[in-house]
Amino acid sequence: MITLGNHTWRRAELGPWLDTTDRVIRPANFSRLAPGRGLTIAPAPDGTPVAVINLMGQLFLEVQHGPFEVIDDLVEEARRETPVIVVDMHAEATSEKVALSKWLDGKVTAVLGTHTHVQTNDARVQPGGTAALTDAGMTGPHDSVIGVVPERAIQRMRTGIPTRFETAHGDVRIEGAVVECGPDGRAIRCETVRVPAP
Repeated sequence: MITLGNHTWRRAELGPWLDTTDRVIRPANFSRLAPGRGLTIAPAPDGTPVAVINLMGQLFLEVQHGPFEVIDDLVEEARRETPVIVVDMHAEATSEKVALSKWLDGKVTAVLGTHTHVQTNDARVQPGGTAALTDAGMTGPHDSVIGVVPERAIQRMRTGIPTRFETAHGDVRIEGAVVECGPDGRAIRCETVRVPAP
């Protein structure tokens, strides 16, 4: 499945398409009137149903509802189908991501943070059996400013004048996490992954 975040509405044509797919989801705490969904369930390669919930943080980002307002109902809905539940917390603030992972410890399989493009060094399995990672990192060029040609990003930060970002090149890496769990959905292992792209 593919989760989205604060750039979901950058391309208007994506909206109607989100209503037709169950493999790409947008943050569940957007307005309920927005196209798409924030929870989906699909089989893993071995057939195990896996629920994925997509949320967006409210600190420094714009959402209609705070993530803590909607998460309990989403987890309950997912649990009716499967004990294996992965939450993508797309947020700017590490405090929100860590707080959500603590709140959900023992209720979901994993809480994986996204958005900051920098992989954190805190992959862990919490006491209740929930894997957590504050930020899974970025797939893209690492000799960059979050994937952008450094000079463009620096120009914007120094002057405050919007500039068209350009994707950097070279030293492309794939980052993420591997979470292993038992049939009860409790995580056994959580490790970061960083692989140079060919």
